[in-house]
Amino acid sequence: MLARISGKGRTAAFAVLGLLFMTGLAFASVPLYRLFCQVTGFNGTTQRGLEAPGAVAGEMKIDFDANTNGKLPWRFTPEQPNQRVVIGARNMAFFTATNRAAVPTTGTATFNVTPGQAGQYFTKIECFCFTEQTLKPGETMRMPVIYFVDPKILEDPDTRDIETITLSYTFYPVDSGKPSS
Repeated sequence: MLARISGKGRTAAFAVLGLLFMTGLAFASVPLYRLFCQVTGFNGTTQRGLEAPGAVAGEMKIDFDANTNGKLPWRFTPEQPNQRVVIGARNMAFFTATNRAAVPTTGTATFNVTPGQAGQYFTKIECFCFTEQTLKPGETMRMPVIYFVDPKILEDPDTRDIETITLSYTFYPVDSGKPSS
């Protein structure tokens, strides 16, 4: 088909195809980047798992950080600022969120781990961040995260000297789709 188009027409056709390809790539970049981060632990993205491998020799300090976007009227805090955990063992931490608004609000949490190299070895079995959370006016909810630190962290030359991992969450409001009045 392109063989029958003149030089200027062929150039225009390639430009349109290039534009369509770049537009499609732009829309696909966010989910592809998210998938890449989940698979590799890049940029502090944690892993998801079903069960902990079992305790091994060695401990690690886990610090917990909780933040709330200014548009979400919640108070969100960890119940403990940190835990000392055995590497490979199943652990649980709790966070508390309180809705300070007079109406029900829904939020979703994003997360990351620092230092970034530790993300591929920090595995969550269950987390409130996997789903949206809705709180009634004045309601306080206790939210668990079940996790473990993979023993392979001790074998990686880039991570074996890490003594503290910080698990950080930020809650953002979820748009309910209702028009504002």
